[in-house]
Amino acid sequence: MTDSADSPSFRLAYVPGVTPAKWVRIWEERLPGIPLTLLQVTPAGAADALRDGAADAAFVRLPVDRTVFSAIPLYTETTVVVVPKDHVITAAEEITLDDLADEVVLHPLDDVIGWAEPPGEPAFERPATTADAVELVAANIGVLVVPQSLARLHHRRDLTYRTVVDAPQSGIALSWPEEATTDRVEDFIGIVRGRTVNSTRGRQTLAEQRDGDGGGRGRTGGAKTGGAKSGGGSGRSGGAKAGGTRSGGTRAGGAKTGGARSGGAKGGGARRATGGGKPRRRS
Repeated sequence: MTDSADSPSFRLAYVPGVTPAKWVRIWEERLPGIPLTLLQVTPAGAADALRDGAADAAFVRLPVDRTVFSAIPLYTETTVVVVPKDHVITAAEEITLDDLADEVVLHPLDDVIGWAEPPGEPAFERPATTADAVELVAANIGVLVVPQSLARLHHRRDLTYRTVVDAPQSGIALSWPEEATTDRVEDFIGIVRGRTVNSTRGRQTLAEQRDGDGGGRGRTGGAKTGGAKSGGGSGRSGGAKAGGTRSGGTRAGGAKTGGARSGGAKGGGARRATGGGKPRRRS
């Protein structure tokens, strides 16, 4: 883990469809002295932003190169088909890929589904972007299959969408360069994972956590060894039952060894010394 003290702010990239507002708000509440800078990137450009140092972390679409980047999968999106509001598909709440067999399905160059083979009939030309494809759907050129967040991002009043139940899905993850896991990255990971402000951020290793716990809750250095049973305080050794109940000493320091039984009640010392027991006959 590296120190991020030389970085004036935390730079967070995100791909279209991701809304980082709630995490940004929590960051600003917890770390008001460290500005968070947002950078919107294309799905293809997210890895470059992280690799080149333009961003400290990014919300990306899976998969990522795990030999270079760490990633925490967050959620998987529902896949939908975007169609005109008067399209026959709108008669159903959910459809399958077979229902698209006779449709012209637009396949933009920035597609994030990752089809092995796109469904339906291919368009004459692939649109450059998802936004361009949405315009073509509105012009009744074809339909478009995308993650639900992109359908919402490019919402138009004359278009709607329906769930495609058997289509591939797109997953969203928080990713960062594995060799640049800074303290501020750890801070943001904690926020995304829902940790409270007082909870551990995972910076300590398991061994460090055990070492830290040993002083307070261990059995050898505190309560049971040096206190309760052996030394003093409120245990059986030097406290309540010991202080005068049976022999005027303690149960550990006098009960069976040098006090109550040996030098006291039964040991001969206590009765003879105090004149207790049966009186002697005078000769």
